[in-house]
Amino acid sequence: MALQPVKRKSVSDQVFDQVLDEVVDGGLAVGEQLPSERQLAEVLGVSRPAVREALQRMAQTRLVEVRHGGGATVRDFRKYGGLDLLPRLLVRDGGVDPAVALSVVEARTAVGPIIAALAADRGGPALTGALERVIDRLEQTTDSLAWQELALEYWDVVVDGADSIVYRLMFNGLRAAYEPALPALAPALATEVGQVEAYRLLAAAIGAGDPATARAAAERVLAPLNSSLVSAFTALGTDGGGAR
Repeated sequence: MALQPVKRKSVSDQVFDQVLDEVVDGGLAVGEQLPSERQLAEVLGVSRPAVREALQRMAQTRLVEVRHGGGATVRDFRKYGGLDLLPRLLVRDGGVDPAVALSVVEARTAVGPIIAALAADRGGPALTGALERVIDRLEQTTDSLAWQELALEYWDVVVDGADSIVYRLMFNGLRAAYEPALPALAPALATEVGQVEAYRLLAAAIGAGDPATARAAAERVLAPLNSSLVSAFTALGTDGGGAR
């Protein structure tokens, strides 16, 4: 049974989610002033402290600017938002935004080889065992969803080996956006299952401490999957250009 823990959200969490959705979806325009705490509490049927807490969180995300005595003003999430917004931008109105999905794929293409080169330079042989264990499991699976989950686990090891907090946080953000779509994407990515050799070559290059070869091997791992991802995301996507 694929049961998952029940997630209980506080009232302030629910207020935060609603306000954030309005900002991201354009229901609240850039520069527009949010209703007062009292008005929001009345409209949402919640307490003012819950609204206040939610607005404080919005201010921390830099998506609203709170001025003492002047209320809260909406900011442009494209200029001030972080990677934590990606999951919300990727899946909107019950569908995948193809423009955002393409941006995720482009980021993987650009960043993956750099991370692999850093892992070879900074991690080297110390990463060999962990990578080989994931590869062994990749070799044994015939399930497309399990394959994609293991591929993420493989890259998690590589990112750790790169020893870069910036790339680690980038990876976390991209993964948070990508993972929720995996069950829908997995069938379209079934042709990737069993393609283990490219992962072995990348692991060997990293283990040998060879950044240049690791970079090239990472491109070989990512290129076929990127093409499949673009097609899969497009098939799942709604119309519209989205927030690219």
